[in-house]
Amino acid sequence: MSRSLTFFAGVASAAAIGAVIWSVGPSFGWAQGMMQGMDHSAMHAQMHGADGAGHDMTNMPGLRGLDATAEESAELAVMFNNFTTLTRTVEELPNGIRTVTASSDPEVMAALTSHVAGMIGRVQEGRDPQIMIQSPTLDIFFERPEAITTEIEMTDEGIVVIQTSEDPEMVAALHTHAGEVSAMAERGMDAVHEMMMTR
Repeated sequence: MSRSLTFFAGVASAAAIGAVIWSVGPSFGWAQGMMQGMDHSAMHAQMHGADGAGHDMTNMPGLRGLDATAEESAELAVMFNNFTTLTRTVEELPNGIRTVTASSDPEVMAALTSHVAGMIGRVQEGRDPQIMIQSPTLDIFFERPEAITTEIEMTDEGIVVIQTSEDPEMVAALHTHAGEVSAMAERGMDAVHEMMMTR
């Protein structure tokens, strides 16, 4: 049995959703501003621990945000620390995406669904959490939430999400971000580092 819900941007809140999808992303701008003037070694130290000697996988400072709660950052940490339990498929539609995301670990699945609910609510309200590692791809989502229609279905396969738009620029962003999330589900923080280094 599945539960199907359709959300129109600006109508549903995270409370109404209850729980659903993984979408790590939005505006990297504040982090860029914070790091302006830093050389690469200083930025590396900021992201990977005080001495920059290695990845701080315990505290994961890159998962903190200007407008993110401790609970939201903790959910991201659970997913990144257990990314090998995640499975994800993406179908690119002419007007958007269809994704199926799940975890074999109940704790990770709980973090995944809670994170999704929060992110959907944030996008609809235009409240960018500004997580340090976020991709700039999602800037457009927070700027124009009314342009996205989201359908969510909880099934035995996992969380099925269909996001569509009549705006070609938004559709392109949906395609790009879906690929970024898939990379993170497959390679964890290594994928984040690769994406940040190319920017």
